[in-house]
Amino acid sequence: MLKKDSLIKGTLILTAAALVVRFLGLFQRIPLDYMLGPVGQASVNSANTIYLLLLTIATGGIPLSISKMISQRYALGRPEEAKRIYQAALMFGAVTGLLLTFAMFVFAPAYARISKVPDSVLSLQAIAPSLLLFPIIAMMRGYFQGRQIMSAGGISQIMEQILRIIGGIGLALIVLGLGWGDKYGAAAIAFGSVLGSIGAFSVMMWFARKLKKQDRTEVLAADRENAVKASSNLPFRTIYREIFRTSIAAVVTAMTVQFVYFFDQTLFMRLTAAFYSHETATKVFAEYTTKAMGIAGIPPILAIALGASIIPVISSAYSLKNMQEVQRQSSLVMRIVCFTGVPVAMLLTVASYSVTGLLFMKPSGSDIVALLTAGAIFQITMMISNSILYGLNKPKIPMYHTFIGIGLKIVSSLALAPVLGVYGLIIGSSICFVVITMLNVRTINKEVNLNILGGKWLAYLVAVAVPALAGWGAEYGILALTEAWIEKLSYLLAAAVTSVIVGGLYLILLAALRVITPEDVRSFPGPLRKILNLVLKPFYRKAV
Repeated sequence: MLKKDSLIKGTLILTAAALVVRFLGLFQRIPLDYMLGPVGQASVNSANTIYLLLLTIATGGIPLSISKMISQRYALGRPEEAKRIYQAALMFGAVTGLLLTFAMFVFAPAYARISKVPDSVLSLQAIAPSLLLFPIIAMMRGYFQGRQIMSAGGISQIMEQILRIIGGIGLALIVLGLGWGDKYGAAAIAFGSVLGSIGAFSVMMWFARKLKKQDRTEVLAADRENAVKASSNLPFRTIYREIFRTSIAAVVTAMTVQFVYFFDQTLFMRLTAAFYSHETATKVFAEYTTKAMGIAGIPPILAIALGASIIPVISSAYSLKNMQEVQRQSSLVMRIVCFTGVPVAMLLTVASYSVTGLLFMKPSGSDIVALLTAGAIFQITMMISNSILYGLNKPKIPMYHTFIGIGLKIVSSLALAPVLGVYGLIIGSSICFVVITMLNVRTINKEVNLNILGGKWLAYLVAVAVPALAGWGAEYGILALTEAWIEKLSYLLAAAVTSVIVGGLYLILLAALRVITPEDVRSFPGPLRKILNLVLKPFYRKAV
């Protein structure tokens, strides 16, 4: 029997799934560097980026709207309307999937010409069929969330990634083993998304059949008079109007990062033509899309987890007009980002050479990794401030801010990429994230005064800068001492020592400089509180 998940359990399930999916997504990129050349990597990454953008536009925010509509109908005792909404959502997903698949397949050659990656046509067409099922899967996940059965969506996401990686890499090994070359090897890896969609759909169908059987049993056990209400004539037009009214703003903000990457990959070869030769541009493009985007995707994992959990908390407090609790929770989540998300990005930035060399074939492109990972800090603050505004029931405001940020991204990239190459594109992305964050924070402060670190900003900067410098020196020293070692062992030791020094020194300075206090720690989530307690105890007489 399928059981409803509590709010806390449901959040934990979705958060755990997001963490697993993100890490699996990183490890999908690693084999690309070993299996394909720069052109093959560019083909796969171009296909993945445009696929993710189209999927976000088609489904981003809509599952959440469906979830709210379904839960409301069941709370009001109108399950027949909930089923009607589900039918409308599935129909929308099916039609959208057909249109997206057709468009991506037909326009693949045109996109390849625009992006100047001609070999990407086959990869784009190989990944296109996955768009048949994913919009339907997204609607089903929204329905199950509305029924408070979070495990369905979580398990399907994990299954999707596992089959995507195993299937894509396995097919690529066969294709490359037959000597078909990078063009077909890249298409084989892209086709892994189709296998992932089939796996995810199979999981959702299993849950759907089980829930349908369970619902049928409950109806038969209920009063026969109530069973007559098994259908609803609620017009699909009304349903779609409600869905789009509540989801368009979420779609726009959800697509920010994907649009930034889409813009960079589509125009990379054209915008950097004055800075690189064609051969160099192809190599840098592969390093940017495979290495930098993969590693830079690690720090925002925390933002995904915090964003999912903070919206209902702030929304509940705001609906009760408990502005003191809104102020406390909003400040708390931004404080947690400073204490946890920033050091992760800082560590990956400082140790970029060792981390890149450890994960990929060579450490080339580590400077690109460092700059993009440093910019991930602003991506995190953008995502968290978006979530706070959603909790404050102001979803349209971050949408407007997103338009401004994307506009600045386009202008700055057009100006900087021809003279700075890939670094100009990354700087443009950071400008986008910083501006959106600043606009969001200004709006939040009109409702409640955020108190993130108060007067401790200087001490906090010291606690960040000193470990960063120490970590950079440690990495340089370890790499010099182990120069004669096997490269992977040298990179592993350098990354490990740098992590210990940066992480340990950072925590010690937070406590020694009293940037973080026992009162701060008491307000943090349990696992984080336990870790910080171990560091704080030697610095404070009173145990926390």
